[in-house]
Amino acid sequence: MTTPSWSADGLRSFAAAGGGAARKDEDADLGAMPEWDLGDLYPAPDSQQVRADLERADERAKDFESRYKGKLAELFSGADGGEKLRAAITEYEELDDLFGRLWSYAGLLHATDVSDPAKSKFYGDVSEKLTAAGVHLLFFTLELNRLDDVALEAAIAKPPLDHYRPWIEDVRKEKPYQLDDDIERLFHEKSVTGRGAWNRLFDETIAGLRFTIDGEQLPIEPTLNKLQDSDGATRKSAAMALAETFSKHTSTFALVTNTLAKDKEISDRWRGFEDIADSRHLANRVERDVVDALVSSVEDAYPRLSHRYYAIKAKWFGAKEIDFWDRNAPLPDIPQRHFRWQEARDTVLNAYGQFSGEMADVASRFFDAGWIDAPTRPGKAPGAFAHPTVPSVHPYVLLNFQGKARDVMTLAHELGHGVHQVLAAVQGPLMAPTPLTLAETASVFGEMLTFKALLAEAAEPRERKAMLAGKIEDMLNTVVRQIAFYQFERKVHTERREGELTADKLGELWMSVQGSSLGPSIRLSEGYETYWCYIPHFIHSPFYVYAYAFGDCLVNSLYAIYEDAADGFADKYLDMLRAGGTKHHSELLQPFGLDAREPQFWSMGLKVIEGFIVDLEVLEAQG
Repeated sequence: MTTPSWSADGLRSFAAAGGGAARKDEDADLGAMPEWDLGDLYPAPDSQQVRADLERADERAKDFESRYKGKLAELFSGADGGEKLRAAITEYEELDDLFGRLWSYAGLLHATDVSDPAKSKFYGDVSEKLTAAGVHLLFFTLELNRLDDVALEAAIAKPPLDHYRPWIEDVRKEKPYQLDDDIERLFHEKSVTGRGAWNRLFDETIAGLRFTIDGEQLPIEPTLNKLQDSDGATRKSAAMALAETFSKHTSTFALVTNTLAKDKEISDRWRGFEDIADSRHLANRVERDVVDALVSSVEDAYPRLSHRYYAIKAKWFGAKEIDFWDRNAPLPDIPQRHFRWQEARDTVLNAYGQFSGEMADVASRFFDAGWIDAPTRPGKAPGAFAHPTVPSVHPYVLLNFQGKARDVMTLAHELGHGVHQVLAAVQGPLMAPTPLTLAETASVFGEMLTFKALLAEAAEPRERKAMLAGKIEDMLNTVVRQIAFYQFERKVHTERREGELTADKLGELWMSVQGSSLGPSIRLSEGYETYWCYIPHFIHSPFYVYAYAFGDCLVNSLYAIYEDAADGFADKYLDMLRAGGTKHHSELLQPFGLDAREPQFWSMGLKVIEGFIVDLEVLEAQG
């Protein structure tokens, strides 16, 4: 059942992957922006290296199967069983790296323009070939979980197997949910024509949508960006354009949502998961009660956080309620700072450098070595992500940079992911990946460093007010909004077990969680009921979204400790990032005196957001 890091689900969990040619685009307002160079993976999709590695992946996987399938127990039982098992795991890890390089390249190239038929075909062909080759590796973790518990626990406590102890222990956690070999093989082979195909349909449909604003047809990313425009009429036009286009495609998105929810229910039922989110908790290596504590803490804080803040914002607009398209609007009558690309780069690297020279040095490599794709383009995957590829290469960052302060925060966020991935690469392909709950640690921390640096530069109260409002909104989007998303998913997957959900029903569920989370000061008028359909995490990684809130609250708690006692903090923090996936969240938090099982852990993180709201109220009172 273990999902290899190179699998389709593993790749897509970092959002819709993307890639492109290495060149510079000049924008009159933003300056020269980089497009990444994927040459460190492969020179071109039709290159001899790609063909050779696809053949090698298939041949080596078949050879691995012929030498080890059905033989692990016998191999491990001998006097030198530990040495032989370590050699087999090392070979499996090398295959993981090879598969991951190919899958990453295909996915990154695809997202440069997911509407390009040639790139879509290449991605589909590579996916099919690697899925077929991967069938020959499925047996390995299944047989590993059939080894004697006592003997294996003793072996991984000492050399030579102790190096792989964290990975083996993670594999063993999935033992209760693994199925017979033939069923696992069926699930794996059908993933390309099943879940993977529906994921691809969603991506290509979203990328192909166009939204008409003042006679101009725009793709989704620039349209969403207009919801943050300083002009209210522009925001409303964008909101109506989104609703109009979404409404024409809700039947397609409802079909995708229903199919994938049913697909998950089938898998969960066969594997024996009790709760609809238990498979995600297992993948995240986090206990259900810890997530439940997070969710209930955030829901209890809705009145103190989102309801309270949006009431303040409504007053700025001279009303008791504001429309949903004004939720992320800039403050009225306060000029918005515009960032050129070079300024954004310097801002983030300087903020990182003030915390740790090593962190800044790693981040600077992304700019210097062509690891970032920044400009918006038709067909390009929307949003932003940092993809780790494989430890033998390096991560890549995708942005849709448009010069707003939030874009600078996004750059800081994704570079945090990138730094984390670079530092964790030393753990190797099997142990470098972190659970999603911890994957947001460096990204949110990088955002906070950048925000604090910008806030310190703001001399005028109006500018500080605007910055605080923007940060609060980002934190509400990361914590409150993501927990509302999680609750929406829970409602969808629960009700889907009783039958298909219509697009209207999905809209009804969406509106119920949005209303309770945003509060009475946000008017959810007609059209907003369609906005559930474009959230990619619902499709690619069910229940992923709570990881954002987990990471934000965790980082808020860490940052509070850093501000109280900065000496030695950076070293402990970077050691935490280097650990990758080798430690449970409880082990990683222990050096900082934090425990996610304790209620005060979550309240500490939420109080950071509340503190910013209080600071804003003080500025407001001062006029």
